[in-house]
Amino acid sequence: MRQLTVLGAFDRLPYECLRATRRETGVWRSRLKALQWRWVGLIVAVGLAGCAAISVDSAPEAKSKYVAERAQARWQLLIKGDVAGAYEFLSAGSKATTSVEQYKSKIKPGMWREARVEKVDCEREVCKVLLQITYDAARMKGIQTPLPETWIIENGTAGYVYH
Repeated sequence: MRQLTVLGAFDRLPYECLRATRRETGVWRSRLKALQWRWVGLIVAVGLAGCAAISVDSAPEAKSKYVAERAQARWQLLIKGDVAGAYEFLSAGSKATTSVEQYKSKIKPGMWREARVEKVDCEREVCKVLLQITYDAARMKGIQTPLPETWIIENGTAGYVYH
């Protein structure tokens, strides 16, 4: 009897199907690895989502830490140019008033180089985040400027209030 482990299961299951048809080209190995990493990513995301729930009644330190992580993650997506991914960090109210297409048309990535969360202050469900953004302009490189953001805690997560 075979013993299945999380990664071991993914090693064996698709292999049987792909081995016969893709052995000559070597394509099966890259597809197997891609399948493994998708499943591992999904498992990690679901696990983190279950552990990372936050509420208005959570400790101020926990709220600040959670919002800082979310703000940093959103800015990393913007720096990479993933505007649709950054849209997912918007609050429910912001998503209700701004479609992803509108958001994409207003956000123009490519000039930001770095974003760093400097400070987070949370009171009940509203958190004020102060970031330090580094960006490049036409003739000036490495400009640093503070950027305040407002985040709201709702439905077990924190969302950026886009205006």
